[in-house]
Amino acid sequence: MPTGDKSSVQGAHILGEGDAGATWSILPPVDAYDIFAKHYGSHSQFRSAYLGAIEDIVMARAGNARSVLDAGAGDGLRSRRIAAGVGAERLVLMEPSAGMRALCPEAAEVWPCRIQEAPEDAARFDLVLCLWNVLGHIQGTPERRSALSKLRTLLSPGAMLFLDVHHRYNAASYGWKKTLLRMFHDVFEPSERHGDIFVSWPAGQRTIRTHGHVFTQAEMQRLFCSARLRVVKRWVINYENGKQRRFLLAGHLLYQLTAA
Repeated sequence: MPTGDKSSVQGAHILGEGDAGATWSILPPVDAYDIFAKHYGSHSQFRSAYLGAIEDIVMARAGNARSVLDAGAGDGLRSRRIAAGVGAERLVLMEPSAGMRALCPEAAEVWPCRIQEAPEDAARFDLVLCLWNVLGHIQGTPERRSALSKLRTLLSPGAMLFLDVHHRYNAASYGWKKTLLRMFHDVFEPSERHGDIFVSWPAGQRTIRTHGHVFTQAEMQRLFCSARLRVVKRWVINYENGKQRRFLLAGHLLYQLTAA
């Protein structure tokens, strides 16, 4: 689901970073999505170039997968397209927001829980998805590490996890001035909390505000190592047009992972 999109009209945008003096009414992410659910479809359409590019890469790289789990599935539309594309016989949508679950097809198999709450005896899957910066709505490095470790346990032997995150140094979206200031700040006062942000989504006559996090490549590598996940391949994807980019600062980050 979206986090840290700079658009002030069609999508979420960053309000501030590490701003202890913020006075906005900030909702927990699940509560925010309960309210945002009815606007989620139009926002997804606005970002269709990026989302579609991610889906195409996943389907091209995943091969045949009999079972698919989507962690943070939203309305389930992307999961269904990917599951159909890889020939899956079983699709499970993991979604903690009741508002978003209400948008899922009635016949869908849904787990109404957060990633860390997935059953210990749950089945393993041939393909696991965690897309559109779902990880960025999990607050705190220990909790993000725990979520990734849980996703690893849900992988069948040799299975793949595809995960994309919003890149803190995405100059193509955030601008060079903001990106260079972030880099300077991170070098001289390093802290992973620098990636903590407030985001907002316009929703009719109101604005919904919640917490988010944007990541660096180095931060992701540390998380993967601690969760015992190995990077098979990484892509840089432009958030505005979905095109693959060569340089790290030109987009958001998509990873293909497997258990280390």
